[in-house]
Amino acid sequence: MSTIDFTIQAELRQDTGKGASRRLRRAEKVPAILYGANKEAVSLTLDHNKVNNMADFEAFYSHILTLVIDGKKHQAILKDIQRHPYKPKLTHLDFQRVEKGQKLHTHVPLHFLNETTAKGVKDDGGVIVHHVNDVEVTCLPKDLPEYLEVDVANLEMGSNLHLTDLQLPNGVELVELTKGEDHDQAVVSIVAPRIEKEPEPEAEEVSAEVPTTKESEEGEDEDKQDKE
Repeated sequence: MSTIDFTIQAELRQDTGKGASRRLRRAEKVPAILYGANKEAVSLTLDHNKVNNMADFEAFYSHILTLVIDGKKHQAILKDIQRHPYKPKLTHLDFQRVEKGQKLHTHVPLHFLNETTAKGVKDDGGVIVHHVNDVEVTCLPKDLPEYLEVDVANLEMGSNLHLTDLQLPNGVELVELTKGEDHDQAVVSIVAPRIEKEPEPEAEEVSAEVPTTKESEEGEDEDKQDKE
């Protein structure tokens, strides 16, 4: 598990709108919002570079973060992050409050183990195919995992692991499985490698002229006359 301190200093933001957001970005700040837990949503201003550095870590997206607002700490999870279409900049962040004793819904990444030594890969030359790379879970804040491990060591050629095959920590449920048995989707498979056929060589053009039926008949008549 990550030992990174995801504590973010935040300031309450009074000015809202596109113009105010543009001014913040020019000042190396990024707008954000904190909502949830049946409390009023508040607009925030964060230090862009500090948050952008945190966003380089996978755990930032599945970890309980600490927002410090006017000296008071608030526990939250990241619900959405918006980025500039081509610049390495964040443009807005959404945080949801985390309340002790209240279940939360969030996505956690999957870490696939033993891919190169899996039976279907090592013995049969198969290829690993990931169908999903993260899953949505529901749990109490104290039970939130940073990631889930998926061990494919015993997976054979042509076989799949499904959501029901995942090993979950105590107190953690997969949201998709609460929707019914038909939502037990595949997580990872081993399939045969795709082999592309080499193009067949084109038939060589016949250079000799083939006489038409009429020409052949005329030739036969000439041969008969010579014999007579």
